[in-house]
Amino acid sequence: MTDDRWTPLKVEARMEEVASVMRRLPEVRVRGYFNTWPTILPEFSDLVGREPQRMKLPPPSPAAITRTEKAMEWLWWLEPDDARIVWMRAENKPWKIVCRHVGLSCTCAWEHWVLALCIITLKLNNQRIPKHSCRLKAMARAMRKGA
Repeated sequence: MTDDRWTPLKVEARMEEVASVMRRLPEVRVRGYFNTWPTILPEFSDLVGREPQRMKLPPPSPAAITRTEKAMEWLWWLEPDDARIVWMRAENKPWKIVCRHVGLSCTCAWEHWVLALCIITLKLNNQRIPKHSCRLKAMARAMRKGA
């Protein structure tokens, strides 16, 4: 049997996939401009002493782009600061940079991140979001331990 229920860890993994897909999308270029010069092939002497070029990941698949579009809509369910924290963590930004950017302590930023993942999880599972923050915090602790 497959478990179709969302957990905060699944949401976190999906958001990391979204950030990866966004990095691999081709860059936006201005239409109408092109280069008519032929490409210059470097000779061996030009390549001596150079660092090898880093390998790029292939462009994302259409299914990955579709999943990305759906997951990006999840951020609209959150407060702007919480969405920013979730996105920065999906991009693997260190907590120190996240905290400096949103103006919160590390513990408070981590708590906002966990609560945001729990809110997304509850909405994806069609469950009611508690109105009292103490219930939501207790639920977040239980979901993070159980997941």
